[in-house]
Amino acid sequence: MKKNTNDFNTPISNKEFLNIIKDIISNETVQEMKNFRQHYETTCFDHCYMVSYYCYLICKKYKLDYISATKAAMLHDLFLYDWRIRQPDRKGLHAFTHGKLACENASKLFDLTQKEKDMIITHMWPVTMKFPTSIEGLILTFVDKYCATSETFEVLKSRMFMKKTFRYAYVFLSLLIIRF
Repeated sequence: MKKNTNDFNTPISNKEFLNIIKDIISNETVQEMKNFRQHYETTCFDHCYMVSYYCYLICKKYKLDYISATKAAMLHDLFLYDWRIRQPDRKGLHAFTHGKLACENASKLFDLTQKEKDMIITHMWPVTMKFPTSIEGLILTFVDKYCATSETFEVLKSRMFMKKTFRYAYVFLSLLIIRF
């Protein structure tokens, strides 16, 4: 069996995790998430996959509802558009509206519990005002922010150090710090 990998090239071969999301990730509509970038080079699918995996690990460790957390996390960004391009038919800014849209899209494809729906809708707290109603929803919210920050930071860091100007400035700054 081929191992799944994430953006950071870490194999994820956890059979229980993969079993929870197998129906979700094999769905044709969910596979379309691979066609949309989420944070720089990370696809929407890869982002959700990693958020799902970390939610699984955390919720399982603390004996929470890890199955619902894993499923909701895999679906939390199930919107199928490039959010950077303004769409005339889309009302409101992406950050404020995509949780509800993702929940609507996921509900059409999968039988979700009320808890899973709430987790998807509220994952953008505190940007959106609605607070998650479960500890698993709060974990999804924070894991989503962590993954988004990591994905963004990795790209910015690599871009910064690729430019000669920044490399020389970094060396110069390092020398100044060492001297004092």
